[in-house]
Amino acid sequence: MYFKKIGVIGGGTMGQGICEMLAAKGLDVLLVEETPDKLNHAYSMIETSLDKQLEKWAITQAEKKLILSRITKVTHFAELGTCDMVIETISEDLNAKKEVFTQLDQVCPSNIILASNTSTLSLTEIAGSTMYPERVIGMHFIYPVSRIDLVEIIRGLKTSDDTFNNTKRFVEEVVEKRGIMVYESPGFVTSRIICILINEALHVLGEGVASAEDIDDSMRVGYQFQYGPLEMADRFGLDSVLAALERMFREFGELKYRPSIVLKKMVRAGNLGVKTGEGFFKYDKDGDRI
Repeated sequence: MYFKKIGVIGGGTMGQGICEMLAAKGLDVLLVEETPDKLNHAYSMIETSLDKQLEKWAITQAEKKLILSRITKVTHFAELGTCDMVIETISEDLNAKKEVFTQLDQVCPSNIILASNTSTLSLTEIAGSTMYPERVIGMHFIYPVSRIDLVEIIRGLKTSDDTFNNTKRFVEEVVEKRGIMVYESPGFVTSRIICILINEALHVLGEGVASAEDIDDSMRVGYQFQYGPLEMADRFGLDSVLAALERMFREFGELKYRPSIVLKKMVRAGNLGVKTGEGFFKYDKDGDRI
């Protein structure tokens, strides 16, 4: 299967990262958002990310222009029918994802792979909303997309071997990342493990054992993490972390997945991390920690 044009639905943090990464690899990208305002914001954030790389001499002005030229802003699903693959990156809401896949099923020919960047939800259930569940697969990129060379490739119950093999080839040969096969299970591998680490850090914070900054430094410096668990949660979005933990708690019924009270309070207060400018730490409009 030949991959040249990829559709990306959702212009949040993950959608922006995936778009930028795909365009940098020479692929044409159609970025879809609900409204023109959200679409323009996502595009401007991608441009900001490229400007930061420009300042560090990681790319040239010509490379920045070339990457942006490969990203097309789209507001209608019908235009995705010309893509070789579509990747959905909207929020972790099962019903919303099923609605997206139902619409995609109507506009995309049956040979187009439909992938979800879900970190916890059932691919089998998402695929059940389509007429061709064999072409639905999970492709979970890890934040930050451009720097983490791993993708979880999740098979739903009816995902075909062809879909899996073509997706693995796309991940490893086209975008040049390591693809690991994961059978469907709540949280898969990465989210299941990292959410427990974050939750335990929250318990340590709630018990007053150490400050947020010292907890993060202990893991960042002591164990060479790029970000500490609390800043990691801020960058994932505290609401997303809470949703993931609650789903795993429901599915497994084990206390280790029960979300920390501290996390619930933060979400209720609207302090969701980078997306709101404040979580356990404060961030500027570009997502840099203050």
